[in-house]
Amino acid sequence: MAAEIHSRPQTARPVLLNKIEGHSDAVNAAVLIPKEDGVITVGEDRTIRVWLKRDSGQYWPSIYHTVSSPCSCMSYHHDSRRIFIGQDNGAVVEFLISEDFNKMNHVKTYPAHQNRVSDMVFSLESEWVVSTGHDKSVSWMCTVSGSMLGRHYFTAWASCLQYDHETQHAFIGDYSGQITLLKLEKQTYSTITTLKGHEGSIGALWWDPVQRLLFSGASDHSVIMWDIGGRKGRTLLLQGHHERVQALRYLQLTRQLVSCSADGGMAVWNMDTQREEAPQWLDSDSCQKCEQPFFWNIKQMWDTKTLGLRQHHCRKCGKAVCGKCSSKRSTFPLMGFEFPVRVCDLCIDTIKEEDRAPLASFHEGKHNIAHMDMDPSRGLMVTCGSDRVVKIWDMTQVVGCSLATGFSPR
Repeated sequence: MAAEIHSRPQTARPVLLNKIEGHSDAVNAAVLIPKEDGVITVGEDRTIRVWLKRDSGQYWPSIYHTVSSPCSCMSYHHDSRRIFIGQDNGAVVEFLISEDFNKMNHVKTYPAHQNRVSDMVFSLESEWVVSTGHDKSVSWMCTVSGSMLGRHYFTAWASCLQYDHETQHAFIGDYSGQITLLKLEKQTYSTITTLKGHEGSIGALWWDPVQRLLFSGASDHSVIMWDIGGRKGRTLLLQGHHERVQALRYLQLTRQLVSCSADGGMAVWNMDTQREEAPQWLDSDSCQKCEQPFFWNIKQMWDTKTLGLRQHHCRKCGKAVCGKCSSKRSTFPLMGFEFPVRVCDLCIDTIKEEDRAPLASFHEGKHNIAHMDMDPSRGLMVTCGSDRVVKIWDMTQVVGCSLATGFSPR
């Protein structure tokens, strides 16, 4: 059933304002045009489209441009009206959009990758375009000369990217589940560290340069907050999605994180609260509660003449336990568990009713969400995906009235 379009918010949930249809294939990226009733979309049908809202209330394309290869991603810089399009053939194409958004001129084509471009960021400060690709590399190119400045290869497809303009640090997520932090220089680079915590491929990254927080979403259905600025290795696990997380946006003003998943799930996480780190899972050959052997513990099974049990882990204390000693389930939002998870018999008694109070709200986008963009100054969000539909949402009732203060994205 399609989402109903409302003229004004009814309850504290996302309100669908408009649907844009017309693409003949998956829409891979959509961005809201700041200070304009407009959206830019790119997709597998090889088109770049600029949609402007007409007097009728509907969006119609003011620019419809076709390129030689499917468009996989884009980076749009509004002040200069420069747009960079990543393509399936590995090229990055730069265009300049006119002031009235009715014309687009080709500027340069960059030979960035040997395979599909997965993500990119344009930095006006350094005049670089940094991109990742399915050729297992990240590259950075000069937008003045059009030349390649450097490239780094990974062992897996590089899937997503965030870039800190001030420090020239790049965060690259890959299909192995790792996030690599690189310091980029002209003609060279250095590897700072590798972040490991996800059990599936990284689908989305978001960097907040103010609090120096990195957020990552992955195919293991989880989101992790990495406290880079704290320099203590602190991480917070957020689990509330039932499918792979493919889009993230942190709202620095309201301290909220918005995440979207492949099944259309939207989550708004309250990050302005004291949260606890999830424990590391402990290893043991027997249950750390009743001391019964696990099924690989042949010696203890033989000595006690008992059958081995399957190993589980308590999500609150991290101990290795058997099914009998962890038969209870509970939510524990302070650790990011917004739906019931396995808890051992001792920990279940320590969780009070007030500890189960939700710290996130969940909503249904009713379509596959492969990409999302937000304009916090207007409380707007745009989502798109493989169903070829672009949806524009009013998020002001969900993420707080303080968005109306005039805060704008960097």
